Amino acid sequence: MVIDGVRQTVTLTPERIRQWGDRHFGIGFDQLLLVEPPHGQDNDFRYRIFNNDGDEVEQCGNGARCFARFVSEQGLSHRRVLRVETARGVIVPVLMDNGTVKVDMGVPRLAPDEIPFVADDQAAVYSLAVAGESLEISAISMGNPHAVLIVPETELAPVLSIGPALQNSRYFPESVNVGFMQILSPTEIRLRVYERGAGETLACGTGSCAAVVAGILRKRLDHCVQVHTHGGDLTVEWAGIGHPVQMTGPATTVFSGEIDV
Repeated sequence: MVIDGVRQTVTLTPERIRQWGDRHFGIGFDQLLLVEPPHGQDNDFRYRIFNNDGDEVEQCGNGARCFARFVSEQGLSHRRVLRVETARGVIVPVLMDNGTVKVDMGVPRLAPDEIPFVADDQAAVYSLAVAGESLEISAISMGNPHAVLIVPETELAPVLSIGPALQNSRYFPESVNVGFMQILSPTEIRLRVYERGAGETLACGTGSCAAVVAGILRKRLDHCVQVHTHGGDLTVEWAGIGHPVQMTGPATTVFSGEIDV
C-alpha cells in the first residue's frame, strides 16, 4: 500500500497501520509505503516503510519498485531515474522501457556491527546454535538485516520454526529477516523469506538481494541470478564486494482508493 505524503499531510500511528494492514477487517498489506518530500536538495523523494504490525523499518526492495511505479503513475515525477532517501541511505530506482523497475539497492554491508549481528569476526558463513540446532548462515545488511540459509528444497524448509527462532536469538539484536535459499544452478535460485514484523511473505526484494550476495560470497552463484519466489521472479546482479546490488522486477498497480482518517 502506497500513500502520497507530498500533496497531503499524513499522520500515521501504529494502531492505524495495524488496522489498515488487517486482511480481513482492513485493506491488507505486508508493508505500507509513505512518499514524502526529500530532506536533501539533490534527491527526489523520501521513502518511509512500515510493516503491517506498525513498526517502521529501514528498507524494502519490492516496495522500492512499487514506490517508483506509484510516483510515476500519480504524476509526482516524470523522471525515469529517481534518487530516493531511505532510513539507511539513498536508493536509485529506474523505470525501464519494458515496464520493469531496476533499483540500485546500494552496497551490502557485511561487517557484523553494521548488520547488526553478534560475531567476533566477519565471515561468509557463520555456524550458530539456535533452537537446539546447528545452523550455517550468511549475515548481510541490505539496509535491513538478513540471515540466509541454503536448503535442499524451499518447500520443505523449516521456515515457520527456524525463522522466528533466529529472529528471537541473541545473535540479531534488532531481529532479522530470514531467507531459505535453494540453489537450482549458478544463475537460478528459489527463495522463501520470513520477515521481521510480517512473517512469511510471498516475496522479499531485499531478501532476494541478500540471498544472491550470500551465494556469491560462498562461491555458489554467478554475478547475475534469477530469483524465484511464490510472488514472482526477480533478477539480481552483484559484481562483488564494494559494488552495489542491482535488482530488477515488475511493479503493478492493483487498485487505488481513498481512506477517511
